[in-house]
Amino acid sequence: MAGRECYHCKQFIEEGEAHDCWTTTEAALTKDLSEDLRDAWERLRETAVEFGEQRIYASHHSIMFSRKVCYFFVRPKTRFLELCIMLARPLRGPQVRSVIAGSKSKFANMIRITHRDEVEAPVTDWLLEAYKLQDAVVAKRAATRSTSIGVKRKHGSRIERPRRNQVSEQAQGSGGEVDHGPRFEHARRRRDPDAARKKRPKRKRN
Repeated sequence: MAGRECYHCKQFIEEGEAHDCWTTTEAALTKDLSEDLRDAWERLRETAVEFGEQRIYASHHSIMFSRKVCYFFVRPKTRFLELCIMLARPLRGPQVRSVIAGSKSKFANMIRITHRDEVEAPVTDWLLEAYKLQDAVVAKRAATRSTSIGVKRKHGSRIERPRRNQVSEQAQGSGGEVDHGPRFEHARRRRDPDAARKKRPKRKRN
């Protein structure tokens, strides 16, 4: 029988059968949670909503909490809620099960939640820190940009070299000879070695 196995959910799909295990909803991901886990999930969501404007959406097996980028997500499991908080530092504490370094300045801190009472400080403080982290990044970029602009204004604009047509106009105005200064003295000597010898004063013999 023709068909294929889904790469994500490993379900066998018959030929011509519609299948989309990636697109999902919050309700679909939380419908099988136990009462304790559902209470913990609701408290997590309420805590995040109080932080301010953001986007909450379901993607594959996770529920994402995002501003410009995702700052944390929840992956509902049978026995616990897997909470992943994106921060610029690794977290230390008994609540943290593991830390995954995404880069030098981004760490995924993995936490397991099994009860509503666990959704409190320091977990809620870490969530708020992750929410505000994007504001700090934007402010740092703006400060760096303003500093670079101030340095350019302090030192002035770059000195532009005269174009070829400007040099020719100067030559016509000065009788055909343009003085480029000592920078081009070496080039003139290479083109006309006799001229360099003529300029050298003769030594008097005793």
